[in-house]
Amino acid sequence: MRTFRHWLRLAYSLICCAAIERSLIAAEGLPADAHELKIGEAAPDFSLRGVDGKMYSLGDFKQAPLLIVVFLSNHCPYSHAAETRLLPFVAEMKARGLAVVAINPNHPDAVRVDELGFSKYRDSYDEMKIYAKEKGFTFPYLYDGETQATAKAYGCLCTPHVFLFDRDRKLRYKGRFDNSRFADPKTVTTRDTQNAVEALLARKPVPVEVTTPMGCSTKWLSKLAENSRIDQQWNHAPVSVESIDMPGIKALASNDTKKLRLFNVWATWCAPCVREFPGLVSLSRRLSSRDFELITISVDDPKEQSKVQQFLEQQHAAVPSALQKTLTAEGRKTNNYLFTGADAEALLKALDPEAPGPVPHTVLIGPGGKILYRQTGQLDVLALQNKVVEELGPYYDK
Repeated sequence: MRTFRHWLRLAYSLICCAAIERSLIAAEGLPADAHELKIGEAAPDFSLRGVDGKMYSLGDFKQAPLLIVVFLSNHCPYSHAAETRLLPFVAEMKARGLAVVAINPNHPDAVRVDELGFSKYRDSYDEMKIYAKEKGFTFPYLYDGETQATAKAYGCLCTPHVFLFDRDRKLRYKGRFDNSRFADPKTVTTRDTQNAVEALLARKPVPVEVTTPMGCSTKWLSKLAENSRIDQQWNHAPVSVESIDMPGIKALASNDTKKLRLFNVWATWCAPCVREFPGLVSLSRRLSSRDFELITISVDDPKEQSKVQQFLEQQHAAVPSALQKTLTAEGRKTNNYLFTGADAEALLKALDPEAPGPVPHTVLIGPGGKILYRQTGQLDVLALQNKVVEELGPYYDK
């Protein structure tokens, strides 16, 4: 007969095992209160709003023999690449009984500014509507960012993350969509999700039930504090400004790098310059992981360097840490300059032969000195951001 002490030890062991499992899940990128859905388990139900304004649950897909629940996001280049293949796959398989529902697990405020460099959009519900329409989603796209309860119930590690369920809504495959992070379909050598769907439709065992998902980690609400800390670090980062003459301007404008260089000619006495400057700093942070550099050139009186320095510090116009390495390789220390020459028109013409004269003037120069964008007067920073992302592309390059 088993004693009370035996049962106590057993209960203690079970509690310890549960604690270890929670720790392992957390180590894999899931919060401690998340559940790692396992093969054979039932699909957790949900009640989430789609970009069409309707509420969706599992019951809305009950007629489909197979169901894919895939976690996607607006900002992630892995998602962008997978979607180029997911959309035609869904169209092909719809007639064979496959239903698909996509869920965005991310809270927009948990996405760092520098994680937005591959997209025009944040992960907010309103921007999901625009993104889904632009990409031509043919399946519901649902928002889970406020509570992230569904992402926790499924164990969503990243975007994209695929969960495939059979007729009884038992999990039969989970993991990556396929094995390429690039958009080019020629880079795909293993079509994991397609193989699993084909096997189930043929009433055969799924050849590989679990793969490791590849993508941008789920942006859990717990990351808000970390993002706040990163913002504080940025706000206290050192800011510098150096003098530059015409030869220096011409050398920068020739752009013998692989980066896009965005030049903004401005002055502290110019009201439109002051109004648009915060947006330029935000854009610099947003694109800090890309081949992009903001270069600011003040046309204040060279004697006013301390005034220019003070303004730049107030705007937190620091060099992004990811960019600092390339500046060092170029023999430069900063991306903020004060023009020392007397002829401001010559400065503008050196950057852009079509510059009409007034400041602010902004010009985007590609490798080899090719002008890709120009604007005289106050910027529409959002339009500029979209242009830069379009030039850089929404995917990882091969």
